[in-house]
Amino acid sequence: MPSSKNVKQLEELTDKLSRAKAVYITEYLGLNVDEITELRKEFFSNQVEYKVTKNTLLKLAAKKNKLEGLDSFLSKSTAIALSYDDPTSPARVIKKFTNENDLPQVKGIVFEGQVFDGSEFKKFADAPSKEESLSKLIALLQSPLIKLVWALKSPMSNVGNALNNLKENKSN
Repeated sequence: MPSSKNVKQLEELTDKLSRAKAVYITEYLGLNVDEITELRKEFFSNQVEYKVTKNTLLKLAAKKNKLEGLDSFLSKSTAIALSYDDPTSPARVIKKFTNENDLPQVKGIVFEGQVFDGSEFKKFADAPSKEESLSKLIALLQSPLIKLVWALKSPMSNVGNALNNLKENKSN
């Protein structure tokens, strides 16, 4: 019979998995306390939750959320990085952190309900954030409008210049 503590943790984990836009399953064993503390601070400042979890509970929570294909990633020590807003945010934090450290190693990724192997991590880490994508889109949309304004403005300024020259010639 499962303990009440495990039942509560399973309920919390099931809820978190259902709300998360992205879940990065990592191997963290080998990091010392200072490194884990630094990593947690980075995750916290990027609105990402980093949680050490039991593989069995994560398997059950995934099953309740109809996420299939996670079993192969759930061995050894496991910690998950959950993002509720920007699904690429955990990847950027992990990438930055692993530039100085060898760990955490990404074993698997759940991105918008789809399961990916950890080997796909680089694609997610190099993807632009939501804000970067929106700013690029806005710049692309504005570019034709700016060109149109200049194109319309150019003949009008030429007509104005011609009228000014005509006025000056008549006054002389």
